Amino acid sequence: MTIPQIFAFGTIFFMMVAFVWGRWRYDLVAVGALLAAVAVGIVAPEDAFSGLSDDIVVIVGSALVVSAAVARSGVMEVAVRRFAPNLRTPRAQLVVLVLTVTLLSAFIKNIGALAIMIPIAFQMARKSGVSPSLFLMPMSFGALLGGLMTQIGTSPNVIVSRVREELTGAPFTMFDFTPVGATLALVGVIFLGLCYRLLPERTQAKSSLDQAIAIKNYTTEVRVPADSPSVGETVGAVQRLGGGQAMITGIIAPTGKRRLPLPDSLVQAGELLIVEGEPDALDRIVSQGKLAFSERRDQAVSSREVGVVEAVVGDSSSLVGRNAKELALFDAAGLNLLAVSRREKRLTDRLGEIRFQVGDVLVLQGDLDTLPERLRDWNCLPLVERNLTIGSFRNGIIPVVILVLAMGSTALGLVSVPIAFFTAAVLMVVTRTVPIRDVYSHIDAPILIMLAALIPVSDSLRTTGATDLIANWLSSTASVLPAYGALALILVVAMAVTPFLNNAATVLVMAPIAATFAADLGYQPEAFLMAVAIGAGSDFLTPIGHQCNTLVMGPGGYRFGDYWRLGLPLSLLVILVSVPMLLLVWAL
Repeated sequence: MTIPQIFAFGTIFFMMVAFVWGRWRYDLVAVGALLAAVAVGIVAPEDAFSGLSDDIVVIVGSALVVSAAVARSGVMEVAVRRFAPNLRTPRAQLVVLVLTVTLLSAFIKNIGALAIMIPIAFQMARKSGVSPSLFLMPMSFGALLGGLMTQIGTSPNVIVSRVREELTGAPFTMFDFTPVGATLALVGVIFLGLCYRLLPERTQAKSSLDQAIAIKNYTTEVRVPADSPSVGETVGAVQRLGGGQAMITGIIAPTGKRRLPLPDSLVQAGELLIVEGEPDALDRIVSQGKLAFSERRDQAVSSREVGVVEAVVGDSSSLVGRNAKELALFDAAGLNLLAVSRREKRLTDRLGEIRFQVGDVLVLQGDLDTLPERLRDWNCLPLVERNLTIGSFRNGIIPVVILVLAMGSTALGLVSVPIAFFTAAVLMVVTRTVPIRDVYSHIDAPILIMLAALIPVSDSLRTTGATDLIANWLSSTASVLPAYGALALILVVAMAVTPFLNNAATVLVMAPIAATFAADLGYQPEAFLMAVAIGAGSDFLTPIGHQCNTLVMGPGGYRFGDYWRLGLPLSLLVILVSVPMLLLVWAL
């Protein structure tokens, strides 16, 4: 073993120890490992920042924007309500989510399938009152398992099919992977449904400030248009759109007469509804019920930087004792008043007639370039930005169409995955599905920095010849093992190597090795090539081996060491099931 190889193994070993220890944040550990690798000479200075342009960084960053756009559109909320209205227990929700993403991943790129389902996972987590972390990692693992079922499900399958063609003249077909892959997927879904509690509940670190200032009793006023699907529905049915987090506190007829909002009362066209609840719940009621904010005037809001902010009325504010109508908020300041919250007080007056008091929290929509100056003039204190969607512009089905087109173009081989997802992210901004000012808040910078730093560090195994050392050891060890032992060894080594070489590189390194010693031992190469593909596509131990695992790390609030808690038993299960299935399906 040469000095550079020792340095390569040593750097990665100490990096993994630091990751598992968890004393320092994962991006800091990755950057430290990169600097150490440059210092000892196993990464050339000119290659130190090559990871910033790597396809994986582009795919993960773009997928985060695309997933946020799909979530913001509200389409997923409608899907949950229509297709899974009564799923309220975490286990039932998890099984449906994992099974869906697993089946989708068999026919479309697994990160695309995961991006579609992440918003639904958040909606289901909110409905059942649990952390999304209970769902996201099992869904990522389900996406990896689903990719094993077909030739197009994941990159390792495509590459190993090409290797077989070079060796035998015939590639693997589309469904050659299905017998073993479907068995693994079925066993994996059952395992995840039964053992998901091995995973600790986590919360996003960046969401803690939002939770600290959480305000639950916003009051708004909406009008029921004639073409609204809420017309003729009961009050209870409209309230259910808010998932139990909002209620109608008053109904005002077009004549000005009030009536009690009894649960079985029917909502009529032209009526005004006084609604109280959390901002997200109010937003769902308005968007899904096709209701209109009575105090909002969209046609006059011309700024391209229109946004929604929360502000607290200060002690000496000029707003105290006055209401929105007297202030002519829109005509004088170009602002829409969307909602008001008063501590420990239920507001039943019309929104424009509520007289503001010290401590009231106002939800205002307007030009974000001029809003801060207006709030200073009124002595109002802006709250920390929380990306409220209440009253925001929506594009409905457009983000889903963009995502489907992106995944379809990759499945047909028209464009590469990075180009498809990057284009999709740009189109989300162009169509205003995600406001341009919010784009960078959805890109999880620590995750991308970690990936960019780890790519050249991991590649040092190849550049120093450490992978050749592994290959020689593997060949000598496998020669003294029985068939099932050699097959298991190939599978385990592929699993162990894929976090550091990425799954495609693992296949390129391991497939020729597997085929060579299969021939040396007098075996057919198919089972060994399949073992390489399964091992390369089954990284359940780290967030760095596959972009699906990386994608859920930030939204799930996971730590590096969380992955092995659920991933280690799943990896052992994959090994135990794969080896006999490969021997059964592919004759040696």
